[in-house]
Amino acid sequence: MRLDYFQLIDRVETLGRAEAAIVVSAVVPTESTIFEGHFPGHPVMPGVLLIEAMAQASGYLILALNDFARMPFLASVKEAKLRSFVAPGTTLSVEAEREHEGSGYVVMRARVLAGDERVCNAVLTFRTVAFPSPEVERHVRERAADTGLLKADG
Repeated sequence: MRLDYFQLIDRVETLGRAEAAIVVSAVVPTESTIFEGHFPGHPVMPGVLLIEAMAQASGYLILALNDFARMPFLASVKEAKLRSFVAPGTTLSVEAEREHEGSGYVVMRARVLAGDERVCNAVLTFRTVAFPSPEVERHVRERAADTGLLKADG
């Protein structure tokens, strides 16, 4: 996880195209300037970044399912529940599955786990659009390759 680059997914663990589901892993860094202010003496991963981790995992699944034909953009977050704190150094598992797709939108159900403990969950809606530029598409494909998305299949 590289918080300073907004890269919250380290590795794609499983990708189930038939099930429209993905599991990714991420390790919260032990050091980050974010923890200096959130919170001094009691560093915890910001909830908004946990939601972003669910959005990134969901986005990877959408990209895989549509063979990188369109780029997903987060459109809404519903029913978000932040259930516990996440300390630096925690290994997270982020799971997402497609709930519905149509009319250029995809609804995903996602959750973050630390071991067997559910940390948070939400229903996320994405708008899928053409990639805004070849540079953005290239960057997304490179990052997907770095995380193992292009190799993962299950």
